[in-house]
Amino acid sequence: MAKTYEGGVPLAEVVRSGFVEGAHRGSVVVLDAAGVPVAAAGEVTAPIFPRSASKPMQAIGMLRAGLPLTDPADLALVSASHAGEAFHLERVAALLDRAGLDTSALHCPPDLPAGAAAREAALRAGGGPTPVQMNCSGKHSGMLLTCQAAGWPLDGYWRPEHPLQQRLRAAIEEFTDEPAAAVGVDGCGAPVLAVSLTGLAGAYLRLVDAEPGSAPRVVADAMRAHPETVGGSQADDTRLMRGVPGLLAKVGAEGVFAVGLPGVGAVALKIDDGAERARMPVLVSALRRLGVDAPVLTEYAEVPLFGGGVPVGAVRSLW
Repeated sequence: MAKTYEGGVPLAEVVRSGFVEGAHRGSVVVLDAAGVPVAAAGEVTAPIFPRSASKPMQAIGMLRAGLPLTDPADLALVSASHAGEAFHLERVAALLDRAGLDTSALHCPPDLPAGAAAREAALRAGGGPTPVQMNCSGKHSGMLLTCQAAGWPLDGYWRPEHPLQQRLRAAIEEFTDEPAAAVGVDGCGAPVLAVSLTGLAGAYLRLVDAEPGSAPRVVADAMRAHPETVGGSQADDTRLMRGVPGLLAKVGAEGVFAVGLPGVGAVALKIDDGAERARMPVLVSALRRLGVDAPVLTEYAEVPLFGGGVPVGAVRSLW
């Protein structure tokens, strides 16, 4: 039986009007350029679900299985947790149209856009949840195109026993250098595999250090060349990739974040209660331990808290 993730340690504190009103617990690991852990807190060797931080590795598995995409922006979309902005939805629709499919082929559930501005725009226009707006629709479109290219059935493409998912599992296990400790159902309905934070950080380092032209490097380069497609205009991973040259970054649900920077190192973290507000201050602290600095990190070092519409405190790293 796999070791159980039992939770981390206090990583961030919530300070309001000078009073500490709470804390967020979690775990974080920092690897140097050689993949050696140089800092860690909490539980970094027990398995967790990386959620959407697995998408770059799933995209690699699709490429290796014959995904017929050459436009880097399309590959970025397949690796994305997109905000549902107009350009995201148009590109998803174009991928499906290229395959002669409509949205009924998508197994991801109907949803509103993940991005606040796109969601408000959809509601103002009288729209409702649709599968294309779901933040994983790019990944699911890529899965469908891969199945077509490989001659695999589209029906049940999301099931763990399907040949597609077996290939994607192999890619995740290869790049994390770990066997999957558990298989779950992600929010989009596709499988999610449990690996450790150390394995996840190692995977991101392997992606950015891969040989130019190889499948992992093609995916990493596509994401870094099109950060807005990976997240959205104001997404955390998008802004990080814009602000730190060469950085590969991807968020995951339930407080997960993973980054890799060639020649520098990698970080993977999980906030136990899933709070997004605690991820960035802890990630900034981790990157600074690797000697990384940039104006965007200063912006993210503390997340402001408001009272009466004005800043009265912040969420900040304890680590």
